[in-house]
Amino acid sequence: MRALFISDLHLAEERPDTTTAFLAFLAGPARGVPALYILGDLFEYWAGDDDGNAPLNQAMAEALRGLAESGCAIYFMPGNRDFLLGADYAAHAGMRLLPDPFLLRLGHHDLLLSHGDALCTDDLAYQTYRRQVRDPSWQASFLSRPLAERKAFIDHLRIRSEQAKREKDLTIMDVNRAAVEALLRKHGYPTLIHGHTHRPACHEHRVDDRLCRRWVLADWHGSAPYLAFDGERFSTHELIP
Repeated sequence: MRALFISDLHLAEERPDTTTAFLAFLAGPARGVPALYILGDLFEYWAGDDDGNAPLNQAMAEALRGLAESGCAIYFMPGNRDFLLGADYAAHAGMRLLPDPFLLRLGHHDLLLSHGDALCTDDLAYQTYRRQVRDPSWQASFLSRPLAERKAFIDHLRIRSEQAKREKDLTIMDVNRAAVEALLRKHGYPTLIHGHTHRPACHEHRVDDRLCRRWVLADWHGSAPYLAFDGERFSTHELIP
């Protein structure tokens, strides 16, 4: 029943400290734990599984597969940065793909897992973009393009995204409380765990006279923050390599 939860590592060649922290996490706290749940944005971007042999992507697949072979079941839910990570790379890395959201029962506890971006409903422009890129026909068309063309498009998109974020009110980039509570109601008042917002905290929501908790996972910048569940209680930890 023990499990660890992480998200928003944003692994990239230009962020070697995060890669070092992740490798230390896989060799340390994640060893001996029955399950690890990665709730999106493991990578800063993902152009397609045919880029899996790039040095960083290959190294991460080998490290993850080593953890899986040690007995830890690894589950991956795509985020807004790596939503194109598919079955081929997941199998190579020893990971099992999860839909978003995903209801998990551990012991007597119902946990609802999500990346979290679908809950940011006040950001109308982002939600329009999200619907487009999550459409299977759009993805098939995009993945049919040459890899170099896809990477150039993603680089351009990342620049536009950073510019747009600087112009947005910070509040619209957080989750919408009504959207959160509707999701909790729909799935039977579980504990919600998500990332995406980079605002780690534990929130309480009163939904139809039921008290629900929402854990927001921390992003990774030079350290390895993670949420642990021991079958009864949650606790936050940070590994500093």
